[in-house]
Amino acid sequence: MSDSVSRETPPPPASAAGVFSTHLPLAVRYADLLATDGVVRGLIGPREVPRLWERHLVNCALLGRAIPEGTDVCDIGSGAGLPGLVLALARPDLSVTLVEPLLRRTAFLDEAVQALGLDNVEVVRARAEELHGHREFSVVTSRAVAPLDRLLGWSMPLVREGGALVAMKGSSVQEEIVTAKTALRRYGAGAVTVVEYGSDLIDPPTTVLRVEATRPSRLGLDALRPSRSARRATKSPTPRTSRTKKGR
Repeated sequence: MSDSVSRETPPPPASAAGVFSTHLPLAVRYADLLATDGVVRGLIGPREVPRLWERHLVNCALLGRAIPEGTDVCDIGSGAGLPGLVLALARPDLSVTLVEPLLRRTAFLDEAVQALGLDNVEVVRARAEELHGHREFSVVTSRAVAPLDRLLGWSMPLVREGGALVAMKGSSVQEEIVTAKTALRRYGAGAVTVVEYGSDLIDPPTTVLRVEATRPSRLGLDALRPSRSARRATKSPTPRTSRTKKGR
């Protein structure tokens, strides 16, 4: 890690205090990790360092405004922790699971969680679909992971009934919604809403897509279905027809 990279770490802007509040010192330490180890390990580009706060940290922290208090959150494709680790910093009331398949990224996340002393974060090395049928959450988040039609397939099986997919999206979000109409029906999507947060803090503001889950998660569905052995046990036994040998 070079001193030249370390010296590029920008100070937090005034907008950061508005979203991180008393947790701003932890966010500063995380920014330092991103600007040093994050760059050295290739998790973020060196050109992103001067705009870490507005483009990444404040931007991701604003997503917290769309998440109810005390919620369990799964962040799929977490990468360097954006937005999941930022949410955990800004909202210690949340229980956050960071799901990331690449070892070099989960190694960084584990080290960051330990360095920041976060006890509300779990790091899981896996693809989102590997958790289908094993885990469920009230909120599943993501940032720049995939177009909505594919994102639904990865996310909605993890969202418990009554929860929501809450994803950070760009300016093409309305077009993505139109393209994903079939997928939205397939996964039993309820209300689909788009809200912008922080127009008074950053430009552009954070665009958040929320898709309500009206069906149980894959785990919930599996729990409702009896197991194969249970189905066999509940079936009425089929009587066997005995054959009587004829005498010679």
